[in-house]
Amino acid sequence: MDTARLSHFVSGLWDEEIVPQLMEYIRIPNKSPMFDPKWAEHGYMDAAVKLMETWARSKLPALPGATLEVVRLEGRTPLIYIEVPGQSDDTVMLYGHLDKQPEMTGWAEGLGPWTPVIKGDKLYGRGGADDGYAIFGSLAALLALREQGIAHARCVVLIEACEESGSYDLPYYVDHLAARIGNPSLVVCLDSGCGNYDQLWLTTSLRGMTGGELSVQVLEEGVHSGDASGVVPSSFRILRELLSRLEDPQTGTVKPKELYAEIPAQRVEQAKQASTVLGTAIYEKFPFVEGMHPVTEDLTELVLNRTWRPQLAVTGAEGLPPLESAGNVLRPKTAVKLSLRLPPTLNGSQAGQFVKQLLEKDPPYGAKVSFKLEKDGGGWHAPQLSPWLEQTVAQASQNYFGAPAAYMGEGGSIPFMGMLGEKFPKAQFLITGVLGPHSNAHGPNEFLHIPTGKKVSMVVAEVVARHFEQGGKA
Repeated sequence: MDTARLSHFVSGLWDEEIVPQLMEYIRIPNKSPMFDPKWAEHGYMDAAVKLMETWARSKLPALPGATLEVVRLEGRTPLIYIEVPGQSDDTVMLYGHLDKQPEMTGWAEGLGPWTPVIKGDKLYGRGGADDGYAIFGSLAALLALREQGIAHARCVVLIEACEESGSYDLPYYVDHLAARIGNPSLVVCLDSGCGNYDQLWLTTSLRGMTGGELSVQVLEEGVHSGDASGVVPSSFRILRELLSRLEDPQTGTVKPKELYAEIPAQRVEQAKQASTVLGTAIYEKFPFVEGMHPVTEDLTELVLNRTWRPQLAVTGAEGLPPLESAGNVLRPKTAVKLSLRLPPTLNGSQAGQFVKQLLEKDPPYGAKVSFKLEKDGGGWHAPQLSPWLEQTVAQASQNYFGAPAAYMGEGGSIPFMGMLGEKFPKAQFLITGVLGPHSNAHGPNEFLHIPTGKKVSMVVAEVVARHFEQGGKA
């Protein structure tokens, strides 16, 4: 393999075609079904699928025998399925998703979720980095190999459309396509993060999650606060008390031991190494207000907190009027949306049921308390890397980043990985991505770091080529 030639080819394809395609993709408000229940009626998801399908089809002639199908199971989000024949029957699966998180407020002047803007080497807008680039990066890698006549195993590309809603449609597609997918010995996922933009980062684990709506009702209607306070307990206070069953209000530590898992010694050691590489960048990447500091100054503990320990976030609220229209009323109800990240090896479904029971039992004052589970998913813990893959990613990181590869767990979730880990226990996994410092996926000012997108594509090409040389070994 001529790595300089591969770099030139991939970089040119990104500049001439992929970045313009991603700009058009960013313009499409194809929010995941959880955030747009009428997604089918609105047509944005179909528009995003069409954009990617059209570009991908234009590349199929350069990949002889390749086929593309938009698979549509009734009542479910669509899935793009691409099959590229190889020089062996071993299978490489390349995964990504095309649905997006909602808009979020706080975008800087001139930026917006559906407004693609390039500033320097960053492409701003929702979904470019999470995870619109995946189909383009995956095909760029295969096209780069074909351009040099380098052999690779049979490849299948799966691009789903409900990952941001928990991938609840994906198991049906995996079962539907099982005979065509086969038994992958290598899985490539480009939907993860990176500790910096200076080297290749491999994801060693992903947290699971559970969550839903916690609602506390004390009255049938609002009443004068001067008349009722001291007699009717506040729904907000009761909700706060219930949350304290789950989380220490002073430290943020999740209390129940049932929501923890043992952290493997190797992952603790990798957390120490990652904290040494990243230093204070572990927390300085976040836009703290002046005077604010992280929960601890122990950098290794910060890495473990965000990768292996349960953490609670309140991501939405209902029943609270805007400040300008908040009268002297004791409100009848308070509801919040909870997002609870879980250790990678914990059973997400069981954790969700545990949280529901914990919050609903023995409601204070006999208040009407309900916890509506909306999602639960297990995490993922990477299998030990085969020597060939460990050596390849080390070399590829040097070839394209000019620095050693690094390893770290990620705090987010990719439901598909847990599913694949169970379905293909002997497969090797290359999980990486472009979500590095300040890229702010799901939040305002999300961006794709274009040079990292290019380099990740190059790494994938080299890994797929070396996989073939190893005879498709896991």
